[in-house]
Amino acid sequence: MPRFLIEREIPGAGSLSPQDVQAVSQKSCAVLRSLGPQIQWLQSYVTGDKVCCIYVAPSEEAIREHARQVGLPANRISRIASVIDPSSAE
Repeated sequence: MPRFLIEREIPGAGSLSPQDVQAVSQKSCAVLRSLGPQIQWLQSYVTGDKVCCIYVAPSEEAIREHARQVGLPANRISRIASVIDPSSAE
């Protein structure tokens, strides 16, 4: 199953309260359950005004539908071609 990097431009993302993060995460998980097991949220990285998420999904369209239902932007969606980490040097 393909993996995708989703870039979400969310002003003030890095300043969200733990309660706000929990509420958005709960809504996202509820929508994921309704869409079925073929789309999965693996993790997200938060900076000042951006959230970058890693998802497993059958298509970019599935990710866009999830974003639409949650009410989050999906400003850029890129299919991950490969993963590079320190073990790539060996």
